Amino acid sequence: MFVIGTDTFLVSPLLPTLTKNYAISTSLSGLIVSFYALGYMIGAITIGPFSDNHDRKLILVSGLVCFSLATAACGLANSFSLMLITRFIAGAAAASASPQIWATIPQIFPKKQVVKVMGYATSGLAFAQIIGVPLGSFLAGWSWRFPFFFVGTIALILTILVITYMPHLDKTNTRATSFSIYRNFFKNKQALKLLFSYLLFQMANFCAFSFIGTWFSNNFSLPIASIGSFVLIIGLGQFIGSLAGSHIVRILTFPKAFFLEFLLFMLGYVILPFSPSAIIATMILSFIYFIGGAIFPLFMSTLQATAPKARGTMSALTNAFMYLGEAIGGVFGGILIKNFPGFFGISVFTVIGVFLAMLLYARQGYFKK
Repeated sequence: MFVIGTDTFLVSPLLPTLTKNYAISTSLSGLIVSFYALGYMIGAITIGPFSDNHDRKLILVSGLVCFSLATAACGLANSFSLMLITRFIAGAAAASASPQIWATIPQIFPKKQVVKVMGYATSGLAFAQIIGVPLGSFLAGWSWRFPFFFVGTIALILTILVITYMPHLDKTNTRATSFSIYRNFFKNKQALKLLFSYLLFQMANFCAFSFIGTWFSNNFSLPIASIGSFVLIIGLGQFIGSLAGSHIVRILTFPKAFFLEFLLFMLGYVILPFSPSAIIATMILSFIYFIGGAIFPLFMSTLQATAPKARGTMSALTNAFMYLGEAIGGVFGGILIKNFPGFFGISVFTVIGVFLAMLLYARQGYFKK
């Protein structure tokens, strides 16, 4: 999860260099990010039900091999069109690998350990978010191609480790087609309600996260370097939260921990717009993303539990809904940051989205003992 997450984030600092290298406009350079996300979404929706019919280890290994080769190929891309193609393939390959991780955890670990191990996987993503951008910048000191070769090589080493240590997993639906899996899945009302809740949460979450830098720049007049440092601190909060989540559940019990984390996440955004300085804002955001890191494994474990015969499909849709939430949240965030003072508009939108997500979980009885 760390390597796949790093591949997602490390392109950001390379965009100015790639813009010059391919002699393209700044607006076109954004397609390098978009094609990866597009490949991920299409790959997730396609491969999800397929993985429920086949050995997840085989799917994961195949995805990692393709991911390794496609990522390395990005470093060899001598034209803009070739870069878009390789990024699309890398995104699709990542989508065939990471959902298998979420789907596999409930299959190979006892129920009492699921939240803890989900937290380990979440910490990999959180750590990638912390160092993905600076790692890309550092490795690009040698050449813009080197970060792609580095990630591709590490992914290949991980492939060998998966082949060596991961157990083979039996097929779930040996006779089911992808169409029939989706048809049966969309009859699962509980799964659909939780998926919609997750979409609302991620839409609210990314609406806020996408414009933290803009807010810091507009309200506190911070330069880009300082904003990056503060975002690293915020990401560290999420990393610690993902590791601490299982301990919070053990102390409070699952229903109480889940409910309390929803409340604290909203409370953080209620007080955030009143921050008098960037330091205070960073402290509040670090707390918010500590809670976010703790609550994410609870989302994943509850979503997985609603579809035990279609875990791959659920994981794929979960990832697709996260990207969809990011896209929708980004649109609303841009409108709100422009038309409302400071962070007030975005905070209200975020609190409402998270509250509606919590309400859906409450109606399903997840906060009861």
